[in-house]
Amino acid sequence: MTTAPDQERRAALQYRAMRGAVERMRDTVPGKLEITKEGIVHDLMSPAGPHGLTAARVSRRLERVMPDGLLAHTGTPDVEDAYEGVMRHPDIMVIAEADMEVEGSFDPRALIAAIEIVSRSNPDNDWVGKIRDYPLLGIPVYVIFDPRTGVGAVFSDIHPTPDGPRYATRKDFVYGEDVTIGEWTISTRELPRYR
Repeated sequence: MTTAPDQERRAALQYRAMRGAVERMRDTVPGKLEITKEGIVHDLMSPAGPHGLTAARVSRRLERVMPDGLLAHTGTPDVEDAYEGVMRHPDIMVIAEADMEVEGSFDPRALIAAIEIVSRSNPDNDWVGKIRDYPLLGIPVYVIFDPRTGVGAVFSDIHPTPDGPRYATRKDFVYGEDVTIGEWTISTRELPRYR
């Protein structure tokens, strides 16, 4: 009979092994490598073009309306919860500058919002996997911009379910409309689409 501490120990060992593999591959594999409960996810995203331009425009628009001390950060590092066995890398992280003054990965619970621009290569990573993982990590607001279709959604209000924490509220938007992310509203006009 397997006990809970044995399962936790095995899960921790498995996570450390995946974390080590990601670190070894990070500089040699294009795109993003993330860790979920199901294993390593490789998102062969293109940081340039419509994906990168969307991230830059959304970040800039947010920073214009947010107070000093908050950033719409598009760089590294990852957000990680080793206990949950999840490491993700949002395209944009809304976070206080003070919460960035750490070594290693950001605490996902420090994020005000995580924003993803859907990649062509793996849209389910954003529309399925991260909708599951971000509430588990305690990220209160998750926003998706989808350049494939010109739509998006804002997820919020984490609540418990038998399958774990989930977002209770979803607000869809179409490119061209204003969208509210946390306390701030920005335009989605002139965001590029994939061709």
